[in-house]
Amino acid sequence: MVEDGGDEEAEGESGEMPAAAAPLQRCNGFLPGKEAAGGPGGRAAPADGGEQPAPAAPEAEAMLAAGGGRPEARLETRLSRRRLAVLAVFSCYSLVNAFQWIQYSILSNVFAGFYGVSFTQIDWLSMVYMVAYVPLILPATWLLDARGLRLTALLGAGLNALGAWLKCGSLAPQRYPLTLAAQAVCAVAQVFILGLPSRIASVWFGPTEVSTACAVAVLGNQLGTAIGFLLPPVLVPNTPNDIDLMAHNIGIMFYGTAIVSTLLFFLAGVVFEEKPKYPPSHSQAVLQTKPPEDYSYKQSIINLFKNIPFILLLISYGIMTGAFYSVSTLLNQMIVTHYEGEEVNAGRIGLTLVVAGMVGSIICGLWLDYTKTYKQTTLIVYILSFIGLLVFTFTLDLGYLIVVFVTGGVLGFFMTGYLPLGFEFAVEITYPESEGTSSGLLNASAQIFGIVFTLVQGKLTTDYSPRAGNIFLCAWIFVGIILTALIKSDLRRHNVNSGIMNLDVKAVPVDSPVEPESTTLKIQSAL
Repeated sequence: MVEDGGDEEAEGESGEMPAAAAPLQRCNGFLPGKEAAGGPGGRAAPADGGEQPAPAAPEAEAMLAAGGGRPEARLETRLSRRRLAVLAVFSCYSLVNAFQWIQYSILSNVFAGFYGVSFTQIDWLSMVYMVAYVPLILPATWLLDARGLRLTALLGAGLNALGAWLKCGSLAPQRYPLTLAAQAVCAVAQVFILGLPSRIASVWFGPTEVSTACAVAVLGNQLGTAIGFLLPPVLVPNTPNDIDLMAHNIGIMFYGTAIVSTLLFFLAGVVFEEKPKYPPSHSQAVLQTKPPEDYSYKQSIINLFKNIPFILLLISYGIMTGAFYSVSTLLNQMIVTHYEGEEVNAGRIGLTLVVAGMVGSIICGLWLDYTKTYKQTTLIVYILSFIGLLVFTFTLDLGYLIVVFVTGGVLGFFMTGYLPLGFEFAVEITYPESEGTSSGLLNASAQIFGIVFTLVQGKLTTDYSPRAGNIFLCAWIFVGIILTALIKSDLRRHNVNSGIMNLDVKAVPVDSPVEPESTTLKIQSAL
């Protein structure tokens, strides 16, 4: 922490708040019992006088440099008030993007009649989000790492607004190709949105609030899905005998979305900065002191795919989130199969599912910030999602909508609440790799599983029944439970923030760090 308040004011940072930073004791970069030479570079004294000393690791030197190389020096970490505005604006334009994803599928019968196309073609208006994500995620994460957070955020907000305006030109029955192209633009925007929650949380928020911040960022997307379930059935009632009225109602929805998304694009340009002036945590301080030329995007990808716990999480996250995408896309068809004419209630059930998931996300984020029990929480939520889907499946056709509301809410609480858990768990077990790259790969996995699950579940629902499609998903989620149980919990970022660190920034494995760690930074040598 900076002790000279005069310099702070002179630099215009009077609006900054100090983060909880631990004092650093002067350490020699070696395990207890090893002596350090007093010369430059912090080299160890040879044990027998004849061995050549090894240089300290760059990460160790960075931490010492951040502390000024003095006894009891403190890391210069602060929390910027701008972080709240960044989080709010991002959550809002992520909300609009999610709204545009689900606005067609929740009115699948209305849009199928309006454009004169099949239900499968309407399903593709949702699946195009998943299809676009897979080939574009690697270029998008490269752009995030190479050009930074601000440019990536502006691209996401700008393309989101462009796609919304293109939809305004598709207000005629013969213009399905145009509305598909507009939705494809929104799908490209999504590529620059979904990978940002964990990056924004890590770059802008302190260690005691990072999981909650990630949950709030994900919550914006979930809230957009919730509004997408609720608002379109109200704005666009099914009027098959009056196509002009239907086009007018769709136009209100499209133009309203375009105006809001444009305003949010300009707000993003005003609010977003690359990073705060001072890092908010020790782990960010370490990363920011590493020279940019030391970073290799290709090597980062290779490191991630060599990380077995991450690969297991990659598959299990894809299964759970892909199942959520499939259920969300096909919810209208499942409900109207058993409850004819209940399109509005289908939207309300979707709203219940997502709002319950938003509550689950916040609770899980707060729980992780408090306990750091990433694997245990992820596994428990996964098991409860499986149970929730089973209950939803076997109560869907009982003839009581109130039962579907309740079971849908329980399912959403756990299934949607899982999303930020996966992001934060991935950042922990892959630190110091880029948060945008790890979360981007998780989302790519989710899109691939989402495409497959939606196509197969849609076919089973059409040819057999919604129960057959849901049982198919249950089987896959059970596989995900097994994979999650096999993940080794190696909380690297948490250990750096707690002051447990060795030279190659690999944390000591910790399964359930519920006891407070020492705040003194310990740099351990891999001798």
